[in-house]
Amino acid sequence: MTDPAPGRWRALALICAGVIGAMACWFSTTAIGPDLVAHWALSEGQAAWLTNAVQIGFVLGALAASAVNLPDILRMTRLITVAALLAALANAVVLLQPGFGGLLAARLATGVALAGVYPPALKLMATWFVMGRGLAMGLLVGALTLGSALPHLLRGLGGGLDWRLVVAGASAGALVSAAIFGLAVREGPHGFARARFDPRQTLRVLRDRPLRLATLGYLGHMWELYAMWAWFLAYALAAPAAGEGPLGGASLLTFAVIAAGVIGCALGGWLSDRIGRCLTTAGMMAVSGGCAALIGWAWGGPPWLLALIALVWGISIVGDSAQFSAAVSELADPRLVGTALTLQLALGFALTVVAIWLLPLLAMALGGWRWVFLALVPGPAVGVWAMLRLRALPQARALAGGRR
Repeated sequence: MTDPAPGRWRALALICAGVIGAMACWFSTTAIGPDLVAHWALSEGQAAWLTNAVQIGFVLGALAASAVNLPDILRMTRLITVAALLAALANAVVLLQPGFGGLLAARLATGVALAGVYPPALKLMATWFVMGRGLAMGLLVGALTLGSALPHLLRGLGGGLDWRLVVAGASAGALVSAAIFGLAVREGPHGFARARFDPRQTLRVLRDRPLRLATLGYLGHMWELYAMWAWFLAYALAAPAAGEGPLGGASLLTFAVIAAGVIGCALGGWLSDRIGRCLTTAGMMAVSGGCAALIGWAWGGPPWLLALIALVWGISIVGDSAQFSAAVSELADPRLVGTALTLQLALGFALTVVAIWLLPLLAMALGGWRWVFLALVPGPAVGVWAMLRLRALPQARALAGGRR
């Protein structure tokens, strides 16, 4: 066993703080969606593409960075610093109030830049942690979750303040992130083989049944996650019970729901290292899928009931996220770990584009948002099946030191 690296918890805290700041740019326009719709006279479909542009940019950026082995050309801390600066600038373009085409281009560029922050941050964390990596990875995804929720907090606390302050606040967070990675963080003592994406090896990854099942579980998880994060504000604004709830208005409720995922990520990492990756991910998806099925029934009911279901959903929907990557890193041929992780990431975020695009169309077809989240239930259902099938395979003994 490798001895724990001195200073690893301080390093993890700094990395998490940096990720929080940069990821505030992800949903900066989603949080002010109603303001942008009114300001630019956008349709709900156009508003959806402002979020989807970030997703697409992230997929393109992740694939491009891996294809040219960018982490091997630049130090990870330097790469993340530059990427955070670019994210801050691209996000700030919204303040210039370009046309819809300019908005889309700015959001696409933001997604590309964030692909230079999150995946390298996972690799950077791994240079500090060998033992306890599941928990550390869970905390890092918790940082991503909290950062993604911050624009909703800014909008909720700002009340009637100008939407530009939300955008400016997100860009400021990314600048702080660049300072943290540029000045305060270094790579750990446990050298980490950086990911290399080799398209010729993709078929080998896809032919591996355990990896296919782990990736299918991740796809089920991603079908639900970003669509819920992207559209919960719209749901809360429309739900009669949401505005009267114990957490205040729709923006503060949305922040609380997304930010609650930090608890889920820590819990998921702790459980995964103790009871196994498969049981943890299957259990989290069973709970989150149940919340997606139930929340429509609380639409006009007691405000506390809607808030309770939403918070449980927020905890469970992302609590398993990091463990899919941990599972792939343990199941893949060591020579193909980079390819397997990159493929998993690219497929998952590409699927979110479809889910985010679909939900507002369903809302229009159904005449409202009440039952829209039922469309997300098949994702975790398939994910539970995939991870329980994986657990039954002998190869699952490689997970979490034999804990499936």
